[in-house]
Amino acid sequence: MSEKHVIQRMRHDVRMRLLTVVKVKELTPHMVRITVQGPELAGFPSASPDDHAKLFFPTSAGEFNLPTMTPDGPMYPEGKEPSPARDYTPRQFRKDTLELDLDFVIHGDGPASTWAEKAKVGDKLGVGGPRGSMIVPGDYDHYVLVGDETALPAIGRWLEEMPKDTAVTVLAEIASAEEKQDLTRDVRWYIRGESPSIDDVLASMPLPAGDTFWWVATESKRARSLRSLLVEHRGIDKDWVKATGYWVAATPL
Repeated sequence: MSEKHVIQRMRHDVRMRLLTVVKVKELTPHMVRITVQGPELAGFPSASPDDHAKLFFPTSAGEFNLPTMTPDGPMYPEGKEPSPARDYTPRQFRKDTLELDLDFVIHGDGPASTWAEKAKVGDKLGVGGPRGSMIVPGDYDHYVLVGDETALPAIGRWLEEMPKDTAVTVLAEIASAEEKQDLTRDVRWYIRGESPSIDDVLASMPLPAGDTFWWVATESKRARSLRSLLVEHRGIDKDWVKATGYWVAATPL
């Protein structure tokens, strides 16, 4: 008999691509979907909804200085300012048109948000990876997906890709009601500062019946705290919980 709930991990050959923006769409007041395209997207690997691709933005001089992958890791052009880079979820890849959708939270600072807020058709964007995929098996009785705005691209993709009869609960924390997205399943939306926090909800919600996989993506410190809450305080099997820090809060001076 095969073992249940076995996570499959895949490694991908890392390639660097310089792509062109072909569409910019405002999803909410603070979320924009940017579609990039290019022949270099042929064979783009993304096997899991929470994959991460490395996005490379122009330098202060407007250049794209992407690394070359070597046995010793990524190496940037000598004497050149490296392109700023951030990890983002591949929201959707269409292999027939070689188009990749990427969703950005507009929050006012940082190279990614600054670039996305001003992005227009014809702009360039560097994309590397994904380096690998973690494929969660579909044999759980229930799935609980939890996150803030930064997790919505992965959550949206997960809901689209899972079978229609999959039992799933989604808890999403956003800044305001205007940030709600039209996803393919019902979502429990929580407004930051107005509704109960997702921390309080996870601490008190009835646990779903049967084996349940818990996926959490929030600020890094908070993600660790929520994993501890689920595993240590609610008694959930640690192998059934994946909690990931999608961003890091600035340290107060």
